[in-house]
Amino acid sequence: MTTASTLKKSALHGHVDAFLAMLAHERNGSPHTIRAYERELHNFADFLVGSFGAGLAPSAVEHQQIRAYLAELYARGLSKASAARALAAIRSWFRWLARQGLVDQSPAALVATPKLPKHLPRVPTIEEMNRVVDCAADETAAWPERDRVIFELLYGCGIRNAELVGIDLADIHWANDAILVRGKGRKQRLVPLGDAAAAAIRAYLPLLEAKLAGAGKSSPALLLNARLRGSGRLTTRSVGRIVKHIALAHGLPADLHPHTLRHAFGAHMLEEGADLRAIQELLGHARLSTTQRYTQLTVGQMAEVYDRTHPRAK
Repeated sequence: MTTASTLKKSALHGHVDAFLAMLAHERNGSPHTIRAYERELHNFADFLVGSFGAGLAPSAVEHQQIRAYLAELYARGLSKASAARALAAIRSWFRWLARQGLVDQSPAALVATPKLPKHLPRVPTIEEMNRVVDCAADETAAWPERDRVIFELLYGCGIRNAELVGIDLADIHWANDAILVRGKGRKQRLVPLGDAAAAAIRAYLPLLEAKLAGAGKSSPALLLNARLRGSGRLTTRSVGRIVKHIALAHGLPADLHPHTLRHAFGAHMLEEGADLRAIQELLGHARLSTTQRYTQLTVGQMAEVYDRTHPRAK
């Protein structure tokens, strides 16, 4: 019988710990992201050791064993979204193992992502958004530092996709912690630049400058395509593909798109007590009635809080 101490000392757990250390020290992963990966991967390692023995090497893990683990998660009552999150963590781990030469190829690549139910809420929860934004710069991204900026600005600033790709380097007002955004009808507005978004941009700019210098090119744009094709400026269509790819890899619905992050910005600010008119200004809505639609997105959350906390709801 496998004991808890055996589980903790297994080689698989050691490889998990090495991966987590890499996330913390080389990729500067957030504590939230690292905790999530630690939970998912140690649970997976526990399953493998408990089912197949402490001597199991990463190279011996097959896709059928990963499917068996997902089946166990369902048997425990976990949702398909939870299983998709676990699979995303397992895929990231095996990609790292492959780079380390510990496996020839990832068995997780042969396991399909669980099909998420269509009744998931249109707007991801705050926890889901934090997880995806924190993971936007992991190995699922084509240009991790740039893609982190995309998520930080879409969700952290609530701007539109077209506004995002139109941002020039000169539009970043570092002294005022703000970005000049050109919205619909050529209207301009300043949106606050949060600490997380500012840090993401600062991490990205040296790489952007190096890429341009290496290609002998220049561009006023903040966000460029990886191959510097054409003008180099990223298109709204490309942003849509990037957002969907990263979101899907981390367990969110396949229909998530850049505007979903803008909706999440407004809905989550409202949930946390922000004034509706302040949200209107931040989003650049001409009419307050447009902003008021975000109240409809939080009805489910409000009903849940009421049922859980009001004495007359019980």
